[in-house]
Amino acid sequence: MKLNDTIAAISTPTGVGGIGIIRVSGPKSEEIGRLLFMPRKEVDHFKTHHLYHGEIVSPEKDTVLDEALITMMRKPHSYTGEDTLEINCHGGQVILQAVLSEVIKAGARHAEPGEFTRRAFLNNRLDLSQAEAVYDMIMARTDRGLDMAVGQLKGNLSKKVQTLRSSIIDILALLETSIDFSEEDVEILPTSELAGRIQPIIDDLRKLLSTYHEGKIYRDGISAVIAGKPNVGKSSLLNRLLGEKRVIVTPIPGTTRDFIEEVTNIKGVPVRLTDTAGIRDTENIIEKEGVELVWEKLSSADVVIIILDGSEKLAGEDMEIIKKNRDKNHVLVINKSDLPHMLNVRELDDILPGVIPLWISAKHGEGIPALKEHIHSSIISHTDDRRSETIITNLRHKTALEKALDLISKTRENILGGISYELPALDLRESLESLGEIVGETINEEVLDRIFSTFCIGK
Repeated sequence: MKLNDTIAAISTPTGVGGIGIIRVSGPKSEEIGRLLFMPRKEVDHFKTHHLYHGEIVSPEKDTVLDEALITMMRKPHSYTGEDTLEINCHGGQVILQAVLSEVIKAGARHAEPGEFTRRAFLNNRLDLSQAEAVYDMIMARTDRGLDMAVGQLKGNLSKKVQTLRSSIIDILALLETSIDFSEEDVEILPTSELAGRIQPIIDDLRKLLSTYHEGKIYRDGISAVIAGKPNVGKSSLLNRLLGEKRVIVTPIPGTTRDFIEEVTNIKGVPVRLTDTAGIRDTENIIEKEGVELVWEKLSSADVVIIILDGSEKLAGEDMEIIKKNRDKNHVLVINKSDLPHMLNVRELDDILPGVIPLWISAKHGEGIPALKEHIHSSIISHTDDRRSETIITNLRHKTALEKALDLISKTRENILGGISYELPALDLRESLESLGEIVGETINEEVLDRIFSTFCIGK
């Protein structure tokens, strides 16, 4: 990748809006700004991080393209660490494309996906974990997910990784000193004490790794499939959990024949809710196909919400649904609590001993807050506030931490086993490289290409 050229892209989403922003980064940024921007008041020198009002023109056509505001941000105090120009136009796509076209003619080239953030990383404005946090912030679907991404962008994970690396370097220095003085029969540190210094690093790595399950859930969300026989209130429950009428609800069994999926926020977790066809024996070919697809969908669900009709006696279809899902992560719900209770809860003890079902009314909203709490607690086991902790959300980080943990654990075992220090020292160096991958100190171009290819063009 070239760092001596100038790149440009539209940084605001596609569509119509009040404002659209074109970002330019590289050595020709100011030159392009002076060529295309005609300020309302004469300006001898663009001050850094100041807004200027004027018009964007096409030098070739000698026409005004738009009234605009521009900002010149001089290196190294810009997002990319390079001279950066931002052009604030009106937010129509025709306007933005016309201005971008003039920027390209003036000497810039189209930016690649994530290239602005990649340049920020290469110019040491961000480390790699912080660069990945930029993507997570843009893609966050809940406040909790955003909170975690902001923490990572602020350097919470980076600081933790650097602290671990510093501790490993201290131990590596002791090992290498012992190796250098091995012929003089000098023991720098007793073996037991050396192993004791390694144990806190192992404990910290394990603690950090233990946060991945939670972090992944808040970042990527979970799937929750609503299952039950026809007309028990699955669609009504979906509408109630979403807080809007998304699905048609009728008293006619079999109204829902295909999956209907929507994402909602349950206590900070993005939950992809799926309304499914009612499960029953049927001769209708379309409905039968829908029921078969339900069973497939249930097999991959993170949570199964089993819904029963409290105004009717327990049916064979209910029993089948419960039996086939009782070993999965499930929440048992009895709907229509507003109607006379005909379902005998004691009959459930034979197949779900000790389970206390939750009574709700999807129609009137009774029991819905408790249901949300049940869904959340079925996937997040702890109840304490962990917002202050460093939580990992990225599989790449988890893999690097696991490798480092394995190497450091092996180092401790080898030291206690009396193995020559050369081998533990090699393992410690490799663990440093593994941790360095998280922040980008040891990373290859192929991995960088893969990471930044997921970003949008203007970021």
